[in-house]
Amino acid sequence: MKVDQDHISKKKKDAQNEGDISGLGELLARYLNFSSDNAPGDESRFKPVPKIEKLRILSFLKPIPWFLTGLFLFSFYWDFPGRSLTVWGLELHFDGILRIVSVSGMIGFLTNWIAITMLFRPLKKRPLLGQGLIPAHKERIAYRLAHAVSEDLINPKLINEKIRESEAISRYRKFTLLHLQRITRKEEFRQDLKNWLVSYVKAQIQNHEFRTRMADYILLELEEALQDKALEKAALKTYSFFRGQSLREFIEDLLQHIPVSAERNIQYVEEYLDELPERINNNSEKLDEVILQVLNRLVNQLNVHELVEENLRRYDEQKLETMIRNATNEQLKTIQYLGALLGTIGGFVIWEPVLSMSVLVLLFGSIYLIDRLYFERSTKNPTV
Repeated sequence: MKVDQDHISKKKKDAQNEGDISGLGELLARYLNFSSDNAPGDESRFKPVPKIEKLRILSFLKPIPWFLTGLFLFSFYWDFPGRSLTVWGLELHFDGILRIVSVSGMIGFLTNWIAITMLFRPLKKRPLLGQGLIPAHKERIAYRLAHAVSEDLINPKLINEKIRESEAISRYRKFTLLHLQRITRKEEFRQDLKNWLVSYVKAQIQNHEFRTRMADYILLELEEALQDKALEKAALKTYSFFRGQSLREFIEDLLQHIPVSAERNIQYVEEYLDELPERINNNSEKLDEVILQVLNRLVNQLNVHELVEENLRRYDEQKLETMIRNATNEQLKTIQYLGALLGTIGGFVIWEPVLSMSVLVLLFGSIYLIDRLYFERSTKNPTV
């Protein structure tokens, strides 16, 4: 039965202390309201996701498959029958060129379309069609991506370097200090804080267990302090004898007068609040270092690899496909339609290999030289 009573008493004490602390938390939360509008530096906020600009070349490539389909159908009606032309001694036969070029272009488009589709589909493993490359290797992709992120992108060393470079701790400390100065100057906050302190002291002193514990602590300190001082110890016992109280009762009686003393001397809180910002400012470097050490411990305890891998594993095949397509959809479509263009060029090579290859080498060589010229010029003069 005694165990149950002790357990109930402990529960009551914990609830009382929790209520007192929560009262302080509510007080601080009411006044220390850090508005995001007043946060230091816009660079500390999350930047919006950049919009993916549509590739201009895509608008020119999209009609090619439709044009090739129409050209293929037209080739059944007419395809340069018996037509030829001699250029620089080279005889060119145009008979069947439309069908060759259109079929090659459509094959290029379809092969790229199939290749891109096979990256994602089928989502689930099928008996004959198998499964898409990305869904089939989702676990491996999650592991590799998590490894790359944790080792190269978001590792503790890099995070610590960025924190130091950004000076975010000092900026937020200065911002917090200014905010704290504004709050501590408010008469309403000071009065509420003093009321809470007095209430807290009263609540603790009224707790018999607290008074007993404090009396034991003071008695122990007195015994250690008067251990080699027999005269002072005798005088203290004589004083207790004439008062008709034991030393413990005398100490507990004094403790009950603490709330009254606290109310009389509560004005010292205002002096402390006046000195608080200056004290913080004088120890700013030490404070920044302590905060940095705390952040370092938090970062070192965070397993980025496990976090990224676990979240990627939760993605189902459809969500994974949507995520990748949202980021690369324009580029994938461009690759798909480029297949039609490259297939068409391949058709000309099939029709007349020597002439077509000569023209292609000249064309692509010129494009490469012009591109390199502009690149070197822009590197030397970035404003161009």
